[in-house]
Amino acid sequence: MKYTNSIEIALPREKVAQLLADPAHLPMWLRGMVLHEPVKGVHGHLGTTSRVVMQSGKRTIELTEMITRRDPADLHAIPEEVVVHFDRETVGAGMWSVVRDRLTDADPETTLWVSESEYRFSNLLMRLMGLLMPGAFHKQSQQHMEDFKAFAELGKDVREGAN
Repeated sequence: MKYTNSIEIALPREKVAQLLADPAHLPMWLRGMVLHEPVKGVHGHLGTTSRVVMQSGKRTIELTEMITRRDPADLHAIPEEVVVHFDRETVGAGMWSVVRDRLTDADPETTLWVSESEYRFSNLLMRLMGLLMPGAFHKQSQQHMEDFKAFAELGKDVREGAN
C-alpha cells in the first residue's frame, strides 16, 4: 500500500526541519507517542536505529525505526533551493513501512511538507487491515502532519485536553 500526504506550514523550511528533527518535540505532535529512544546512533541522524513505542487505545505497539536518509545532515543554514529529505524505515509485528519526507520552500516563509508512505504486511491480520482500511493509514498520517502544523505554528500540544 502506498500513498502521499502533504501540508503547508507557515514557517521557513529551516525552522520546520529543526522542529521535526528535535526528539523533545515528538510527544507534543505525534499522538500516542510513549517512547522514542535511540538504541544505536544519535536521534534523527543517518543510520540511527531507535526503539519506538506507541499507544493506540488500549493497544501498545513496539517498532524499530532506522533513519535511512537525512539530507542535508546539518539543519542550520540550509542553502536556498535545497530540498530537505528525511527517510525512515520502520519494522513491527507483521508490518514494514518506509516514509520519505520532503521539505521545500512554498515561499520564503512557508514550507511544503510532502510525505510518501509505503506499507507491507506479513501477517494475516495486518494484511486484512491494509485491505479493508487503507484509508485509516492515510488519514492517520495526515492527522500527524496537521498536529505538527498546529504545534509548529501555534505551539499546540496534542496531549493537552486529551484526558
